Amino acid sequence: MSHLPATPLTDAVNGALPAARADLERLVRIPSIWADPAHADDTRRSAEAVADLARGAGAADVRVVAADGGAPAVIAHFPGPEGTPTVLLYAHHDVQPTGGDDQWTTPPFEPSERDGRLYGRGAADDKAGVMAHLAVLRAFGGRPPVGVTLFIEGEEESGSPTLTALLREHHELLTCDVIVIADASNPAVDVPGLTTSLRGLVDVTIEVAMLEQPVHSGVYGGPVGDALTALVHALASLHTPEGEVAVPGLVHGSSAAPDATRPASAPTRAARRRAAAGQRHRAGAGVAEAGRRGARDRRAARRRRLERAAPPRPRGGQHADRARRQHREGAARARRAPGGQRAVGARVTVTPGRGIAEPYSLESTGSVYDAARRTFTQAFGNPVVETGIGGSIPFIAEFARVFPGATVLVTGVGDPASRWHGIDESLDLAMFARVVLAEALLLADLAGS
Repeated sequence: MSHLPATPLTDAVNGALPAARADLERLVRIPSIWADPAHADDTRRSAEAVADLARGAGAADVRVVAADGGAPAVIAHFPGPEGTPTVLLYAHHDVQPTGGDDQWTTPPFEPSERDGRLYGRGAADDKAGVMAHLAVLRAFGGRPPVGVTLFIEGEEESGSPTLTALLREHHELLTCDVIVIADASNPAVDVPGLTTSLRGLVDVTIEVAMLEQPVHSGVYGGPVGDALTALVHALASLHTPEGEVAVPGLVHGSSAAPDATRPASAPTRAARRRAAAGQRHRAGAGVAEAGRRGARDRRAARRRRLERAAPPRPRGGQHADRARRQHREGAARARRAPGGQRAVGARVTVTPGRGIAEPYSLESTGSVYDAARRTFTQAFGNPVVETGIGGSIPFIAEFARVFPGATVLVTGVGDPASRWHGIDESLDLAMFARVVLAEALLLADLAGS
């Protein structure tokens, strides 16, 4: 933040960062893997820790809530001046499994700093988002310039299966004008990003059976069809050899390429080049992009298709229920998969799972987005880059459905080197400081407008 002149707000943000870093490390030490029943108590402990931090930040009301046996979430209120909008700040405190503790350079739940990055599971995804929000609230002394509702979910990494029930039960508490979601990634540590589209999510279990009972592979292996081989062929048939989706009616991808619809300024083009350089180094040597077209071209084509059928409100892509039906139909092709005799007579069962999320594409226009571009550019020293991503944040489409009048901003707390969901996940600490400043400037801007 050295490029900005000292102001009471920048000083307050700088003053809040050391404690935010310490509290982030405390949260990282809690293995809140809700997807693993063995860590259910840890996830509850994580929610209570977040609730305590919200109380300490000056919240007027803090609740730990859950619905339908789901994970605990935290809702905290920070009243704003009369007449100002209400901004909901979202993040999640649950984390992914480690993928094998022994593969990490340092233990995943023992945070450690190396070369300006904080390593640990959840250090970026998404306990950094939790602490970014809390650092902003602390910088304002618990009295933000707008009304703030802090909503920290506990099962995002499991597909948010009870989110609908949670929003229904606490509708009044969560009503807002703007939502800021700190659960995406910036294109580079010094290039701010706004995510403008996300893929949906469907969950199905595919079972293939060939025989009434097991037989000895040394006697019958070869002549008798093999269920695992049939399943492999069935899964492979969902994509073409070039990597394109081969399920009839299933749309490939939902990422948006803003530069497909409007020209970028010279500073923005420069920021995108820097962002692209940060992305390229993540791929291994010799790894090619999937599909006949490059990723950028596929994103652009997808954006153009969305715009031709776009209503004036924020819009989604292919409906998740329809996508799940088409997945089921595609998987059922195991009976005629390209495995010859090995697939003949296969009995296929496709069972829908609980996890489902709609795809989403945001209309990034209006005063709130204008404020975000101004303040994020100011905090990072580079123009905002708007991108679509291949991930899913179930909360976004569901929240937009329940609160259609709210403007949604999806902001970044990671960068291409963060390794979200992977081994040695990490957070760039200088970028974290920029994220906190950007959000603080945004709230101040929204109060003025």
